[in-house]
Amino acid sequence: MTVSLSGRGVGHSFGDIAVLDGLDFEVAPGQVLGVVGPSGCGKSTLLELICGLRRPDRGTIAVAGRITERERLARSAWMPQTDCLLPWYTALDNAALALRNLGHSRVEARAEAGRLFDRFGLSGFEHARPDQLSGGMRQRVAFLRTLVSRKDVLLLDEPFASLDAITRAELQEWLLPVLSAENRTVVLVTHDVEEALYLSDTVLALTARPGRPAAMIEAPPGAGPAREHVVTGAGFGRRREELLGLLKRSPEPTAGERG
Repeated sequence: MTVSLSGRGVGHSFGDIAVLDGLDFEVAPGQVLGVVGPSGCGKSTLLELICGLRRPDRGTIAVAGRITERERLARSAWMPQTDCLLPWYTALDNAALALRNLGHSRVEARAEAGRLFDRFGLSGFEHARPDQLSGGMRQRVAFLRTLVSRKDVLLLDEPFASLDAITRAELQEWLLPVLSAENRTVVLVTHDVEEALYLSDTVLALTARPGRPAAMIEAPPGAGPAREHVVTGAGFGRRREELLGLLKRSPEPTAGERG
């Protein structure tokens, strides 16, 4: 199997507080790795380590075989929990921002990003400001901005956490075929076990802080964009309960680990 992203013995601490310890993982090109675990177990920190914003204290991370922070950053695009849209930019200019940062002219960047607006359900809103968009539309603009960065690895940190349940389910159903068509390597951090199983090929469950691997679970076969049929299936339900059981049994951090 060709590996696009891998980690070996990854650990990280903030001062005396260990947040990650002993992580091993491999993700093939075009695959989606979901990461779930209790709050504070280092899920977001893992994304920062992958994309080179931090250096792991222990172990190594490689993106397309490259291990330095600069090399990983050049090959990774990170979508944080908040959409971070610039309020003085239009939706189109926000989406084109990653291309502008790559050195494209405003005209070139807007043209390339604009070609995706219809596919992303944003047609007709190119000139709207962020405060004129719904929460779901803002998240689509933020994801479009991440996608056009042309990076090998996409890191999605709770992309739908701020949305209501109905909008969240709609965007999950929308995102699945988008990821499949793009064939990018993706790491999806989420608190939602159902979301992780629906959108991912494999789910890494972490223990409470310090986050250690509790299990690596394959998503149920036959997943597709018809979300309501997938998540109500017997196989999906068994995997969901298995993951929830693992998280419930996750040990609480010791006094020293709490800091």
